[in-house]
Amino acid sequence: MTASATPRIRTYVQALNEALDLAMDRDPSVFLLGEDIGQMGGDFGVTRGLYNKFGAERVRDTPLSEAAIVGICVGSAMVGMRPVAEIMFADFLGECYDQIVNNAAKVHYMFDGQFKAPLVVRTAAGGGFGGGPHHSQSPEGWFLNVPGLVIVAPATPADAKGLLAASIENDNPVLFLEHKGLYRLKGDVPEGYYTTPLRQAAVRREGRDVTIVTAMKLVQDALAAADVLAQEGIEVEVVDLRTLRPYDAETVVESVRKTGRAVVATEAPKLGGLAAELSATIAEECFKELKAPVLRVAGLDTPIPFSLPLEKLILPGKDDIVAGIRHVLAARA
Repeated sequence: MTASATPRIRTYVQALNEALDLAMDRDPSVFLLGEDIGQMGGDFGVTRGLYNKFGAERVRDTPLSEAAIVGICVGSAMVGMRPVAEIMFADFLGECYDQIVNNAAKVHYMFDGQFKAPLVVRTAAGGGFGGGPHHSQSPEGWFLNVPGLVIVAPATPADAKGLLAASIENDNPVLFLEHKGLYRLKGDVPEGYYTTPLRQAAVRREGRDVTIVTAMKLVQDALAAADVLAQEGIEVEVVDLRTLRPYDAETVVESVRKTGRAVVATEAPKLGGLAAELSATIAEECFKELKAPVLRVAGLDTPIPFSLPLEKLILPGKDDIVAGIRHVLAARA
């Protein structure tokens, strides 16, 4: 489906709200559930106004039980509904880990294709606001090793709308990560219903000297870093993954083969996460083209503190990406 080409400025939150509104209008099997998503409109305002429009049957406030929320999603999806759950903070995905990993992700396989689980679990991830160790984590690494699960992570308002619509249409369980640092980000968002393809990365900026592969808020930081380095004549290519599992390895490999250098940036700790997976794939597929070792820019291996100065020290940003790119450009394979 395509939308009007007329651009409109919307925030990331407004774009998500539009996607939910339009999807519920189009398909009566779509319903929402989560803590305080009804009259309150959700902790971040994503579901604001939908309770009054669609009523309590389709916008359901739930008890404070993440396991119950996702359990209901799995059961209702198996009988033909398309639930969209809101887990207030991604840190609490641990409370419903079994329902996501051992139920939702395995339904299609366990029943030999007789059932499917077309559900979306929306959740707010990432740090940068002083939320502390239980409200600021980037949990994508917890789920990367789970066959049957799709992980989506938009970096712009337009993609937030298009990718959420595509996730709701998808017949697989989708973990939809919304970085809290992007909720107020404004950008052009087309009017009307449209979908952005899953598992299709976006080259946000073209360059010839080095590739940076990233997602979510760090896409914006990478673009800012590219602006800084462009003043020195350094051309940085920025690849926004958009879908983290299964990710678009073809676009990543094509870009790195062109530039010969790669930096992978993620907010989560370096050990065992998305940065490790991407750097391994790049090393395997682009070994002959690499002019320097792949470098990972990632969060430090520590819980995230409440202190904003300490949090800034622990989580990577524009300056860390600039330093990483300089390092790769100075190195030789």
